[in-house]
Amino acid sequence: MATADPRPFDVEYIENPSQGELRKLALEHTPCVQKTAVGSINKVTRNKARMAKYTYIIDTEDRWSHQLIDPDKARGLIERQAKYIAEKGKLIAIDGYSGLGNGAFGTTWLYTLEGANIAGMQQILAFPRSDAESEAQLSQPFHPTFRLIYTPDLMLDDMPGRQAIIVDMENWTTYVMGADYFGESKKGVLRMLNHFVYKKGGLVLHAGAKAVTATSGDTVTMTIMGLSGTGKTTTTFSKQGDLTEPIQDDMVTLWPHGALTITENGCFAKTDGLSLETEPVLYQATIGPEAWVENVFLEADGSFHFTKSVLSTEEVSRLRDILIATGADAAKVDQYIAGDAKIDDLVDSHGIPADGWDFVVWTQNGRSIVPLSSIPEAADLQQIPQVKSMGILNRDEGYDAATPGIIRFTSPEQAAGYFMLGETSKTSAAGKERGKTRSPFTQPFFPAKHGLQAKRFAELAATMPGVTMWLMNTGYIGGEANDAKEGKALNIKITHSSAMLEALLSEKIKWKKDPDFGYEIVDVDAPENAALVEKVPVEILNPQRFYDARGRHSDYEQWVSHMKQARTEFLKKFDVADAIVAATMN
Repeated sequence: MATADPRPFDVEYIENPSQGELRKLALEHTPCVQKTAVGSINKVTRNKARMAKYTYIIDTEDRWSHQLIDPDKARGLIERQAKYIAEKGKLIAIDGYSGLGNGAFGTTWLYTLEGANIAGMQQILAFPRSDAESEAQLSQPFHPTFRLIYTPDLMLDDMPGRQAIIVDMENWTTYVMGADYFGESKKGVLRMLNHFVYKKGGLVLHAGAKAVTATSGDTVTMTIMGLSGTGKTTTTFSKQGDLTEPIQDDMVTLWPHGALTITENGCFAKTDGLSLETEPVLYQATIGPEAWVENVFLEADGSFHFTKSVLSTEEVSRLRDILIATGADAAKVDQYIAGDAKIDDLVDSHGIPADGWDFVVWTQNGRSIVPLSSIPEAADLQQIPQVKSMGILNRDEGYDAATPGIIRFTSPEQAAGYFMLGETSKTSAAGKERGKTRSPFTQPFFPAKHGLQAKRFAELAATMPGVTMWLMNTGYIGGEANDAKEGKALNIKITHSSAMLEALLSEKIKWKKDPDFGYEIVDVDAPENAALVEKVPVEILNPQRFYDARGRHSDYEQWVSHMKQARTEFLKKFDVADAIVAATMN
């Protein structure tokens, strides 16, 4: 395969600048940035999340899970980006690797100056050439496998959302135009990596990973799959066993026989609700000077506020220029500042703002990008233990939230079915999307047809005998946050999750078969589970007890019936094998 030209434009390149230089460039050229009290940079973005609806693969054949764009139209947009770059005259160039060892693939990222903050974040997550190349290779020109070209302020008035992410799989290049959210840089390369790895016999998982030394003395790798907001990063950094060493918080590559390679040299973590008490490792790293943050609320003195929700009139007044520059209606902003619009009329009981008034509620999708060097006791990334435990997180919530606290699967086929379902509750930047959602293998970045993931997972699972596969609910039982505050639902807390994983790893849980779905749940009446039941309420471990105790048994039965039907329809939509569908239902 011919490698991409890492310097395809006739402009001045700022070659692999230092983090300090990138911070200076961001303060000079990136709009809507703030300097924090510790000297790090916070960027407030127009986009508050990755925009899949503006992402297109160049092709005319229906062989992808993403939407397509006609090659001629794509070429026209790419030429417009090249003209924009020529007019700007400068590009920041970052060379590095996605992954290490057998999973190391060279990448070049190119940014116009207004994207200096994105370049700084991406440099954190990339492995430097010195970590992946020999001295002889370092003496030669860099030959990347992937390229990403990013122009945040090239607005496309003739495209939906005035932006486009164009993916050229033939040449392993992604072009980002008009988006200013860091996730488009991160996922742009990971999307190409997904397909490249699949062609080499592996499977990229949207998962965290950690090395755990159990009481037996064995050190194994646990992977934790989950969509954004399910607690993947939190679970990755929580403690189980005698020693837990974080490996990766977001994306890992699974190879035959349980071999694992990583993709990034840092962490990309949600900051909503971040606290020293619940997530001390990530909290300390995020408030450190080496971090980059995005869409985090800062007080007037530059200090962090990770639980900010509704903004006062004074706060909106202070942030007026940034709010308007990132999409807020100026007239509505001034109306709110003047006191002519009242918060009780603008935000409902769930904290969801009325249309056009999103700016009065700070986004829940704040992010921090921190280097692994800021994470104490991180694992040796060159010597990752074999995978022996694989799980998926489901943040269940709502009146019919009935997913048990922890489940153990009884066969690779059953595990493949639930991994393919990727169930959780919706999370969104504006907080307006609610209800349950499904994403194959929790993987919205797999560009080929999603049914191929189940096929590849089954192939890999066949080479991994003895691997424990499980699912954990990180949300609620019988309701959501407001219900839990009123005592009408149960919140599954971080301490509960950690206790359940500790018990799972100890292999001392007494399991029993769930009569409706066939997977195994904790036998809450067994004496062997007394220590776990002391830490985790019985109604979390066996939600049917919760519904029965409140006279809601019919609600539970309705949930079972609905889930069987919805899961079957979802799996068959992707042509999943009948054996996997059957194992998932009973």
